[in-house]
Amino acid sequence: MKRARILFNEETLNVTINNDGKVVTEKGTVLEEGSFTWLPPCEGKAFVLAINYADHAAELSFKAPDEPLVFLKSSNTLIGHNQKTYQPDNIDFMHYECELVVVIGKEAKNVSLESAMDYVGGYTVGNDYAIRDYLENYYRPNLRVKSRDTCTPIGPYIIDAAEIPDPHNLAIRTYINGELKQEGSTKDLIFNVPYLVSYLSNIMTLTPGDMIFTGTPEGLAHVYPGDEVIVEVEGVGRLKNTIISETDYLNSL
Repeated sequence: MKRARILFNEETLNVTINNDGKVVTEKGTVLEEGSFTWLPPCEGKAFVLAINYADHAAELSFKAPDEPLVFLKSSNTLIGHNQKTYQPDNIDFMHYECELVVVIGKEAKNVSLESAMDYVGGYTVGNDYAIRDYLENYYRPNLRVKSRDTCTPIGPYIIDAAEIPDPHNLAIRTYINGELKQEGSTKDLIFNVPYLVSYLSNIMTLTPGDMIFTGTPEGLAHVYPGDEVIVEVEGVGRLKNTIISETDYLNSL
């Protein structure tokens, strides 16, 4: 099953996605694309992995880490499918980061590596934009790099974990204006899904809806206002958003 959240007639609805890719409300009404707004499908804590692919570490001239490099991201950064991300004025490097996102399905505290997958409720797709102009240390992403409003599209929906039997063999791709710019595979994760669930649950209690952004492979490129960026994870979903200028963003508020 695929589950999503949308804004329809100024009301937040929990919906499902049918086999034709259409949104279906709890009352069975099928909604046409454009008649609603996609919201982030999750509302929990957002854990984000930095440098969780060896090829990405090499791309940035860093040694692959011996322990997960994780930071927390607040809800102001999250937007849904088909929404707009703004690029700050006077910067030179804004990069997409296509990521498999693990969604926790039930409360997890001190879970073992062997049982960790039992706590995964589903998966979705994330795009963790970074403003690299401000990155002083790749191991400590600061607020200006990763925490701006709208800088983290996620969705469009959560697909149940049972429908993704092997999350460690999925193709990851990013397209800018239809051109393939990034291609990798989750088989190259440094720290895999059960390791991350177990690791994080031994630091704090994980609750349903918590998200784990598992990192991005090599293949980064700059984006510009007007660009359409699509990130996709094989079998999980395809997430689209558009880059706008800071001026256009502020005028839209």
